[in-house]
Amino acid sequence: MCGIVGYIGKRDVAPLLLEGLQRLEYRGYDSAGIVVNSPKSGALKMVKAKGRVRDLEARVPKRFAGTTGIAHTRWATHGAPSDVNSHPHLDPENKVAVVHNGIVDNASELRAKLEADGVVFASETDTEVITHLIARAQADTLEEKVREALKLIEGTYGIAVMHADFADRIVVARNGSPVVLGIGEKEMFVASDVAALIAHTRQVVTLDDGEMATLKADDFRTYTTSGTTTTATPETVEWEAASYDMGGHDTYMHKEISEQPDAVDRVLRGRIDDRFNTVHLGGLNLDPREARGIRRVKILGCGTSYHAGLIGAGLIEGMARIPADAEPASEFRYRNPVVDPDTLYIAVSQSGETYDVLAAVQELKRKGARVLGVVNVVGSAIAREADGGVYVHAGPEVCVVSTKCFTNTVVAFALLAVHLGRIRDLSVTDGKRIIEGLRKLPAQIQEILEGEEDIKKLAAQYAEAKSMMFIGRVRGYPVALEASLKLKEISYIHAEAYPASELKHGPLALIEPAMPTVAIVPDDDLLEKNRAALEEIKARSGRILAVAHREQEKADHTIIVPKNEDELDPILMGIPLQLLAYHTALALGRDIDKPRNLAKSVTVE
Repeated sequence: MCGIVGYIGKRDVAPLLLEGLQRLEYRGYDSAGIVVNSPKSGALKMVKAKGRVRDLEARVPKRFAGTTGIAHTRWATHGAPSDVNSHPHLDPENKVAVVHNGIVDNASELRAKLEADGVVFASETDTEVITHLIARAQADTLEEKVREALKLIEGTYGIAVMHADFADRIVVARNGSPVVLGIGEKEMFVASDVAALIAHTRQVVTLDDGEMATLKADDFRTYTTSGTTTTATPETVEWEAASYDMGGHDTYMHKEISEQPDAVDRVLRGRIDDRFNTVHLGGLNLDPREARGIRRVKILGCGTSYHAGLIGAGLIEGMARIPADAEPASEFRYRNPVVDPDTLYIAVSQSGETYDVLAAVQELKRKGARVLGVVNVVGSAIAREADGGVYVHAGPEVCVVSTKCFTNTVVAFALLAVHLGRIRDLSVTDGKRIIEGLRKLPAQIQEILEGEEDIKKLAAQYAEAKSMMFIGRVRGYPVALEASLKLKEISYIHAEAYPASELKHGPLALIEPAMPTVAIVPDDDLLEKNRAALEEIKARSGRILAVAHREQEKADHTIIVPKNEDELDPILMGIPLQLLAYHTALALGRDIDKPRNLAKSVTVE
């Protein structure tokens, strides 16, 4: 959600910034802008444009030289998408430039005070408030000016600031929105996501909340917003620049769906203990005695991560016999929850920066809870805040909608369930059975992907629908939720998911030939119950697409997936529905990697 990129060094800055913005396009945005310093005059030069980075690039003059600059892709919060509302924002004297991710909660109050002092605002944004506060600060250094302004700010921010009078530096700060420094050879970078840096350096420093940094061409230093020096040790990024390329696919989503066999193999690699038929998860920081003391598990996530958490809760409850449930993190902290010392809390986030999840983690930590993180990005905020956790090792995920990270997150929960289960009540035999099932997953996912052409043909038949229903029972219900979300996100077809058992309690009223139903029908102990639901739909002339382990007589079409263990079947049943959503959106001509109104990393509340 929004993107920041900055550079200070000796190279021509504009091409570097535009390249960085292109690598951040996947995060979701509606406008973009760039500011560079003029090497001769020291003045700041700015270009902004509503639309895509290519629209901004078309406006950048050929003579736009500079060796320091900051740039931004904006996802609108305050003020509609427009040239003037795009970042960066300059003060009236064109001395201060600011780019900002996050939301200033007290922007209206600060804006009113500034206007009363004679300040004239050029935009509708909350970010422009920060620019004016820095410009009006009476401090002697840029660091102190920024610090003075931030004392007045309530809300979340990741900011980068340039000042014409301090042309040798960029000052950045973080509170709730990611800021990553890239350490180069006599050059420094800053970005909101490592994707913008990886082509130039793999040495990064991730700021903590309440931390600032000053970047110069040959040096950087970090400190708190109160001025206390902090110690920052660069880390090496695991992935290379090629990991963020499309790799011959037409879209990132298709690439990431196709990468799932390898991704699942990565999350399993080195974690299975065949001697004791269990799993090693060294990052949990949870010894067996502590694990046996857990009385309940609460999983928190948003969107796709919440759906993965629902499947994870079922896996943990089924294998470890610990009561477990999942809840949207965005609701959790606002209902004044009872925080139990015997409950293990698990925060789920692909980026590790999702604001609603991070805020819930911080509230739980404040109340003394034990929190584990299940995240994809090493060194992310949630990974650092949590007491321990599991990295899902899905690799970079560029498409706004999550596919391989969802799958790997569920597999990570299966590993965690085996680990907890073998400490508690899961037998050696069942441990071995689940582990053998986990090992089969990569090949079985590949088998499903090889049937893509058949799913593409089905998608063409269902793309005409204005609305679709997804149903599943127990293990199948979270799969239905995730599949309906995928279809909504990228095809813009209205879709709803219900437990199959709830059809007769209301949703049957919607059934008609024009509204197809996608049914999750695993070959388990609920098979006949699920078939009864298909009978109910067919009796009302509804069209049915079943995802099952064998042909379903009452379905108009059946996508057959390979059978694994009952507990692991949801992982496989979600794969063809990713392809169904993809090819439905493709048939409708949608912008699959950048669906409207959505952003990859939701770092605002």
